[in-house]
Amino acid sequence: MPYRNRDTYRPFFSVWLLTLQFFGVLFFISSCQNNSNPPDEASFQAVVDSASSLYDHGNQKKAVSYLNSEYKKFGHHDLKQTFEYYNLNYNYTYHFLGDSVKAILYADSMLNLFDTADKKLKYPSEYGRAHFFKGDVLFDSKHYNQAYQYFYQGKIIASNSLDVCVLSDYSYRMGMINYKQGHYRQAAANFKNGYNEHSTCRITFRTFYRRQELLNNAGISYSKLNENDSAMYFFKRALNLIDQQKERFKTSANLLDVARGVIYGNQANIYLRQHNYAQAGQLLKKSININLHTGNDNRDAQLSEMKLAHMYYDRNNQDSLFALLQNVKRQTDTIKNPEILPDWNYLAARYYIKKNDAKSALGYFKAYDSLKDVMAARQKALQEADVSEQIKRLEKNYEFDKLQKNSQLQNTMLIVILVFAVLLTIIMFLVYSNWQRSKKNIIKLDSLNNQINEQNSSLTRALAELNISSQEKDRILRTVAHDLRNPIGGISSLTGLIAEEAQTTDQQESIRLIKETSDNSLQLINEILEATNHQKTEIIKEPVDINLLITNSIELLRFKAAEKNQSIVTALLPESVQINANREQIWRVISNLISNAIKFSPLRAKIIVKAVLVADEVHICVKDNGIGVPDYLKEKIFNMFTEAKRPGTAGEKSFGLGLSICRQIIESHGGKLWFENNPEGGSTFCFSLKTTV
Repeated sequence: MPYRNRDTYRPFFSVWLLTLQFFGVLFFISSCQNNSNPPDEASFQAVVDSASSLYDHGNQKKAVSYLNSEYKKFGHHDLKQTFEYYNLNYNYTYHFLGDSVKAILYADSMLNLFDTADKKLKYPSEYGRAHFFKGDVLFDSKHYNQAYQYFYQGKIIASNSLDVCVLSDYSYRMGMINYKQGHYRQAAANFKNGYNEHSTCRITFRTFYRRQELLNNAGISYSKLNENDSAMYFFKRALNLIDQQKERFKTSANLLDVARGVIYGNQANIYLRQHNYAQAGQLLKKSININLHTGNDNRDAQLSEMKLAHMYYDRNNQDSLFALLQNVKRQTDTIKNPEILPDWNYLAARYYIKKNDAKSALGYFKAYDSLKDVMAARQKALQEADVSEQIKRLEKNYEFDKLQKNSQLQNTMLIVILVFAVLLTIIMFLVYSNWQRSKKNIIKLDSLNNQINEQNSSLTRALAELNISSQEKDRILRTVAHDLRNPIGGISSLTGLIAEEAQTTDQQESIRLIKETSDNSLQLINEILEATNHQKTEIIKEPVDINLLITNSIELLRFKAAEKNQSIVTALLPESVQINANREQIWRVISNLISNAIKFSPLRAKIIVKAVLVADEVHICVKDNGIGVPDYLKEKIFNMFTEAKRPGTAGEKSFGLGLSICRQIIESHGGKLWFENNPEGGSTFCFSLKTTV
């Protein structure tokens, strides 16, 4: 029968259009809430709620105007918000107004948003959908080859970004094309694949509505294959899905009814094929009752009306047929649905034949043939564009491009590998050269180390010999000094007695010189004994009051300073401070430093003895106004038997042992001895010792 050959693409396609219009509103809103920055989510949701409420009540135009107005209030929008703005206007102008020319401009605007690689990577879902939108317009404009290219490119974008939801949109479109071309089994496979892909998406009203539509479309495809059981299985699954979610989406109850109405009309096809006219008529009337309301899917309602009209014709219910045809004719003034016109004219012609009105019947048959030829030509053009071959060609092109890119990448990698190989060879050569050089250097180092070890051994032996020699020297010095001290001491004593009995001045002067020489010799002997013995004896330490020790030392030397009319000034510590030291040795150091100051200072000079605390140390300094220490003698004055010895300002004899003995004493106490030349002349000798806690 004629209705069996009728194209049933519109019932579920119109639901898709309605859904796109509705959700274009939802996606657009993100562009509309902040005058200088993208709107925040709360403001965005408030506008979404208002717009969706308008749209749900059939005020699509008002909803779009409201959203466009809100969008213009904001001075800045991010890419996603601008995309949804274009998306809304695209859906409204293309699906609601049917303006393909303006719609393709919006599709191009969406594609132009992704003008950099970063944007394409950041928003793959939007980028893929933009390709689908452009493909939809091209497809309906009969530019099938271009449309397939955009569909396939959208699929590639979704595959690369692993966006299964966008892949579902691709499967949906391929199913629609397969169905229109009459490849119903391929269409069913694509619809089922799209449903499985869509089931991984986050559940929203849009994803739920698309799922029930995919199930319904699979059922229609099986219905076209006369596989009634499979068709009814998918119709029932779609209805069960709607019932499961009706509480969750109760605010959109009207759209749920629209979906039910579409499915009822498609179920009726099965019952009509089985001649179950009662069940078919009941379902068709329920479908018409739902979708003939303003704002619902009126075109689907008209398709159901035409199915019911065919049933009336088959059952020879002429009155009901005529009334229904008249009713549909009146609807065409407000509902533009060219797909029903061939069927309507066919049934009208049949009606008038049964009424024996050949003239009227002929007019309707002519109109039917004309409309059928137009639709046949459209269907032929569509079928000639073999989508399978187009997709295969696009896949081959894509694989070829991919292979080319892989080849380029491999060539690049090969060049990089070659460069690395060259560099590695150079590095290995350098490493080998360095290893050879290092090997030679190691041999040289071993030779030098052997020489150094031999020299160290020689130095060790020489040092040992020096120590023995030094010890032997000290022993000889002590022996000589000890043996000389007694006779020279005797000479000094005898010259003293002789001086008392001398008769003449010349005799007294000669004897005085002998005694002075003897005394100097005794002093030298004592210093030699001191220098060679003090390191060998154990230092016995005791608490010593530093102020008292300095005072005693000065008092014993004042007579010596008075001989040169010199004065000794002290600057002692403000309170008593003790050090742990050998009293006699530290007294000897202080006395030696003061004696040197007296010796090397001119007549009537002032000598300053000062003690200060520095942290946990006491510093004792003796400052003179004497001849100072020349730079060339600074490193020598603390050496034993130094050549830096000089006579005093009054010709006093210097043996060069005093400062050496002083340093040895101070260092044996853990202290330090040093000197500085004064800017105004003379020197300042200081030593430091730890104070007792």
